[in-house]
Amino acid sequence: MKELDIRGEVCPFTFVKSKLVLEQMEVGQVLRVILDYPPSVENVPKSMREEGQEVLAVNRLEEGVWEILIRKAK
Repeated sequence: MKELDIRGEVCPFTFVKSKLVLEQMEVGQVLRVILDYPPSVENVPKSMREEGQEVLAVNRLEEGVWEILIRKAK
């Protein structure tokens, strides 16, 4: 599993940075994205699904911090 900590980033950079890392990964690998920008908690999974990726989970880690688990599907 690869991890991308983008706390402090805002939309659309949270999605763009996540997408760029995912593009470097092999199909089937999982990317763990950690972020702290509330709109990104909805926007990143939505955009990843639209790109054809598999969103495995969105979990709140602590107050104001979330993780999004994405499996590269293509």
